Amino acid sequence: MGNIIGGGIFLLPASVAPFGTISLVAFGVLTLGAICLALVFGRLAQRHPDTGGPYVYAREAFGDFAGFLSAWSYWTMTWVSNAALAVAAVGYVHVLFPGHASKGVDLAVALGALWLPALANFAGTRYVGAVQLVSTVLKFVPLLFIAIVGMFFFDPHKLGSFHEGGGSTLGGLSAAAAILLYSYVGVESAAMSAGEVRDPERNVGRATVLGTIGAAVVYLLGTLAVFGTVSHDKLVKSQAPFSDAVDAMFGGHWGGTVIAAAAVISIVGALNGWTLMSAQSPYAAAKDGLFPAAFLKKQRGVPTFGVLAAAVLASALTVINYFLGTGGVFEILVLITTFSATVPYLLAAGAQIYFLLSGRRDKVRPGRFARDLTLAVLAFGFTFWLVAGAGYAAIYQGVLFLFAGILVYALMAARRSDRAERRDEPEHPQEAREAAPSLVGAAASSGSGPDA
Repeated sequence: MGNIIGGGIFLLPASVAPFGTISLVAFGVLTLGAICLALVFGRLAQRHPDTGGPYVYAREAFGDFAGFLSAWSYWTMTWVSNAALAVAAVGYVHVLFPGHASKGVDLAVALGALWLPALANFAGTRYVGAVQLVSTVLKFVPLLFIAIVGMFFFDPHKLGSFHEGGGSTLGGLSAAAAILLYSYVGVESAAMSAGEVRDPERNVGRATVLGTIGAAVVYLLGTLAVFGTVSHDKLVKSQAPFSDAVDAMFGGHWGGTVIAAAAVISIVGALNGWTLMSAQSPYAAAKDGLFPAAFLKKQRGVPTFGVLAAAVLASALTVINYFLGTGGVFEILVLITTFSATVPYLLAAGAQIYFLLSGRRDKVRPGRFARDLTLAVLAFGFTFWLVAGAGYAAIYQGVLFLFAGILVYALMAARRSDRAERRDEPEHPQEAREAAPSLVGAAASSGSGPDA
């Protein structure tokens, strides 16, 4: 839940308000799709309770190359997204501490947001879990409070029309969905660390489904509460919709400070979880020789080199953002993450379908073939919709970045092949060379010639 709910929830109502209340319908459809995907991850984790999640399922079903693509895409998505979250945190810090901002101070705040969660990860999975629990409660409670209390101040006249703007209703639904699609990225978080979870066959599936449902409750009720308490014309232009909702309910202007604090806590908590996720996928791939062996370094349940690599790469992107601006390289890479997140999802849903239809039902829970197949097909369709909603630019850039990983795979495959050949070489090469002529002579004496 902490990974799913990041910083975007605090701007979502204003982002989809221009499409009208049809965006609430789009949110409902997306929620059903996300729950289907969560159930699929829960099923797969029961039979493969190993660190790596989607990577493990893709490799088991389709082989090394598919597993590598899943791990590469997921790894790319995590550390680039971490940089984006860190930059987003700076804006909310300005609300808490207003004044004359400078580029140097903003950069220091963003880097601090990256490295504090990294230090928590170095302390071990127990500390990661503790930070995640506290931060999730601190952000979940105020959001849920606004969502529930907002129902008592709900005014239907503030909703606006069902479909705003021109075009068809279906077009408005799809446009709103395109913005909301990535609200549920993170449903795989529990499966990613299954190898470090107590009783993973039971707990990973429960955490995945309950966490997704918990996030969905906050998303749906919170967005509905904001729609019903802030007039539509004001909501469309709002820069802090939840703050405006608090001000509308209780008066005054203290809502902005409360929501800004919740947003900072939410982002830091999400960074805490995503920093661990950024290390788990390459760790699992490195165990199979598909990623460099350095990613295998692990202490207190945390792949330390993976955490360090992700923090360094995210820091580099953050520096690029502040020197080149949001319209530079950083924005392009953020677009890539929107596509990269869907590759592991598609492969995981496809793996579930493969296990069922190939007769390998021992890889999923037995006796539930029809239900499991229906869920897998729906999850695949939902993820395919995610790809379509990413937009042409994101898909174009994402595919290029995905294909760049083929070079890394080729290098790692060549290294594995070289090691295998060296293992198969005779221990005494001189004896092997001396034995070769005798073998040729034996073949000649038996009547075998070069033609044979």
